[in-house]
Amino acid sequence: MKRPAKTPYKLWGGRFAKPPAKALETFSQSLSFDYRLAQADIEGTKAYARALESVGILTARETARASRALDTLAKQVAQGGPELFRGAPDEDIHTFVLGKLRESIGALADKLHTGRSRNEQVALDFRIWLKAAVRSAQGNLTGLLAALLAKAEQDSGSILPGYTHLRRAQPVLWPHYLLSYFEMFRRDYERLQACLRSADVLPLGSGALAGSGFAVDRVRLAQELGFSRISRNSLDVVSDRDFALEFLFASSVCFLHLSRLAEDWILYSSEEFGMIELADEVSTGSSLMPQKKNPDSLELIRGKTGRVLGHLVSLAATVKGLPSAYNRDLQEDKEPVFDTAEQLGPALALAAEVVSSATLRPDRMEAAAGTGWLCATDLAEFLAEQGVAFHQAHEIVGRLVRDCVQAGKEAPELTLEDLRRYSPRFDRRSLRLLVPRTGVARRAVPGGTAPKAVRTALREAAGWLRKL
Repeated sequence: MKRPAKTPYKLWGGRFAKPPAKALETFSQSLSFDYRLAQADIEGTKAYARALESVGILTARETARASRALDTLAKQVAQGGPELFRGAPDEDIHTFVLGKLRESIGALADKLHTGRSRNEQVALDFRIWLKAAVRSAQGNLTGLLAALLAKAEQDSGSILPGYTHLRRAQPVLWPHYLLSYFEMFRRDYERLQACLRSADVLPLGSGALAGSGFAVDRVRLAQELGFSRISRNSLDVVSDRDFALEFLFASSVCFLHLSRLAEDWILYSSEEFGMIELADEVSTGSSLMPQKKNPDSLELIRGKTGRVLGHLVSLAATVKGLPSAYNRDLQEDKEPVFDTAEQLGPALALAAEVVSSATLRPDRMEAAAGTGWLCATDLAEFLAEQGVAFHQAHEIVGRLVRDCVQAGKEAPELTLEDLRRYSPRFDRRSLRLLVPRTGVARRAVPGGTAPKAVRTALREAAGWLRKL
């Protein structure tokens, strides 16, 4: 015998003579994605039950009974996972939780919504969830930062060409190059930290928009739920999604940095560059060409970036024209954030694996740094030190490079006599500048690529990382 379908729990209905159309119910359901907020909703409901007891709506016995039922449901959610929600007829996670409670504690479940609106409830759940998601992302970021630092210290003396316009520009130390990405991801960590501060505001007690009609202790609620402060304005907080936008922005910038690193290493590991060898574990083969070793890990990271950028634009477009307070459009805030968080963590973890497992080819890198006239700037600066105006020195070295390129000569082949044909200010000291390491050593300012400056930067980076 077929069992009757479960009647979905409703938080409203008395005003209406007819139930919502099936098309509306199907279109408006959010349980298929906001089930992720289940534990946050349970946590918030437990705290609110205690607040209702404090204002005389619940007895101590009722609060204890509701808390036990909520604890049981939390265990069921943890054990059941997404499957627990599949096929449930409830509109959203809030009605799901209260519906489950009604099955176990009856009409007492109805009292738990006293003075509470889904507007503040979803804002609360979303903030609790996002705070955990930010901390998780920061943990993965820390792993990538540590991998970059370890790789920098492992091959601290290697030199590679620095590029502008994807053309060889000046030689730099390998750790200096890696520290450039360390700085990018450090800023990403700090952006996420700022996002965490924005999300760390309690909305509970704000009602639908005007504030609660019951004198619940909002400061105590904030303390119980792990928030550092309460919202200052009920009208604002029920519709505030700045914290979600900030998370999407911070994640998008982080993905942009991941994509840049991916692009670099896709190139550097190619046969044309040959400066890095990616590990087999983060590479794939071809179904047709037996010789192929493809950087799919990095290409997937690069590809995910567009997806996450789209999520940022999506939510920004959603909120741009909303009138004051809560509007149902805000149901569209969660899927972009959920998916972004689910892409960011694995992407960071995979990038850390790529960095940790890569093999450097220092000979190929240094050979590349020694060809292509990367020493030209050093020669021009040498002439400037001898009193030649820099623009004139630039012109002199430019002619030298042009003539040598036409003749097929590289810098290490030049003699002092060759140099002095272009300027009598060149002397034997200038011959040392034809070697890449001399040029690297000249860049000794803080933040530069000279060995001493890089060692200082590595120490500072390691110290910052240890404090996280």
